[in-house]
Amino acid sequence: MRKILLITSSLALAGAAAAQQKTTADSIAEYRAMLADGNPAELFEAKGEALWKTPRGPKNADLQQCDLGKGPGVVKGVFVELPRWFADTGRVQDMESRLLTCMERLQGFDATAIAKTPFGQGEQKTLESLAAWISAESRGLRFKLPQAHAEERKSYELGKRAFFYRAGSHDFSCASCHGQTDKRIRLQDLPILSKNPGDGVGFAAWPAYRVSSGELWSMQRRLNDCFRQQRFPYPGYASDVTIALGSYMGVNAQGAESVAPALKR
Repeated sequence: MRKILLITSSLALAGAAAAQQKTTADSIAEYRAMLADGNPAELFEAKGEALWKTPRGPKNADLQQCDLGKGPGVVKGVFVELPRWFADTGRVQDMESRLLTCMERLQGFDATAIAKTPFGQGEQKTLESLAAWISAESRGLRFKLPQAHAEERKSYELGKRAFFYRAGSHDFSCASCHGQTDKRIRLQDLPILSKNPGDGVGFAAWPAYRVSSGELWSMQRRLNDCFRQQRFPYPGYASDVTIALGSYMGVNAQGAESVAPALKR
């Protein structure tokens, strides 16, 4: 009887251990599913649409003539093709740097002053709401960043170099966190971004609502915070290097489905 009890106990413990191992991954998935039910990003989307149509700024104008790559006023489908080359500015721009151009040209805002404004304050809040709505208008579409222009290809290569560049007090690079499989910080997966991580993962999930901060984070905010975590100096809002990193990750995400704005821990 004692032997039977020992065997039964051992099997029960082994089963419990196996169940616990399975439950850990399942619990994370269940936690994310519960959070995704009623993503607060929807509030930012509604605000962003209203801001797009509302006359504002020194020129008291709206943004409905803003060209995000598919012609003035066209919003659907633009997000999955950014960053891209814009002839009128002579540079590759991502969604946020292009919005800055429109806010300055159409509404009369000072783009330089906005770029220097801390995240989550002033017109930076406006940009984050606009980014939420514009990205949502391409939800379910597949990424297809253009690479026909020489400057678009140059931006991709610059982004690739920046992604693997190691420096700072911790000798970190983007690849330190996003260059290997099955890596996670607490409940947050760290997908490999040097190749296509798949639908709705990595680049295809930002902008996103951050539960931990209770704020909508744009890609520019995410990238600037990554530099902070690497102990690098801030590259600056809408800087060439952050746009280039967007080009690199966006091209690598070719064919992936956009789920932005997503929900993050």
